[in-house]
Amino acid sequence: MKGPKLVPPCPGWKEDLPGPYELPAATPDLGFDTPNYQDEVLLELPRASALVRGVVILFAPVMTALLIALLWILISIGASLNLELLIMVGLGLLITVWSLFFCIKVDVTPPRDLPLRFNRARQRLYAYNFNYRWWNPFEEWRVLPVAYDWSQVRAERWRRTHFTAQGGVIIQFGVELSIVKPGTNQVIDRFPLTAMGADEHAWAYVCTYMQQGPAALPPPGPPWDHNDVLWCNVAMLLAPKVEWPAEMDLESRTAP
Repeated sequence: MKGPKLVPPCPGWKEDLPGPYELPAATPDLGFDTPNYQDEVLLELPRASALVRGVVILFAPVMTALLIALLWILISIGASLNLELLIMVGLGLLITVWSLFFCIKVDVTPPRDLPLRFNRARQRLYAYNFNYRWWNPFEEWRVLPVAYDWSQVRAERWRRTHFTAQGGVIIQFGVELSIVKPGTNQVIDRFPLTAMGADEHAWAYVCTYMQQGPAALPPPGPPWDHNDVLWCNVAMLLAPKVEWPAEMDLESRTAP
């Protein structure tokens, strides 16, 4: 079995997929997804920040109630100087505060969509990326749109296995897009194309579009408006809409 070409390979690397100018090895298919937009110049694909949005935030009221209870206990035992109990409650208080911030931020802060734009006329990729560290909900999480030449784009298929405390197994898979320094295999940026979705078939879809155009692809389904969210999904209603920088938005949607 061949080893990874890129330095470094993506976590959970399984194989390097065909390059941007090579014929795809898989059938072009987006699975259950459909392009946000597709014509002779632009292909825009959706990306979700999580498989499900609006669930984690439901734990926020529970964390709030627990926080109030711990504060009351902390005040009650403070006068008794029970140091051991004070430390235990203090640690519980810190964990609860972290959990409260996490429950709210992880569901509300990411934009409603994280689209990828492939401009066939310019041979460029534009990514609406969202940078965050899940373990630190107290820092600023922000959108960082980037643009690269199509010749710099590589794709790697990954698969990761996680073992739960209860002895269960969670298997995740997807395709990572890696950006290499021109003329080398040195990775300078990396972000997902898919996660738990069409896998290498989605990369084949993108490559077919960039190489041959939309006529070589099956007709896409009707696009889904990611700003059209359910009234009951509080997290998505509070999440910011996609707003590309004006210059990048214009460039990514037009021919030279």
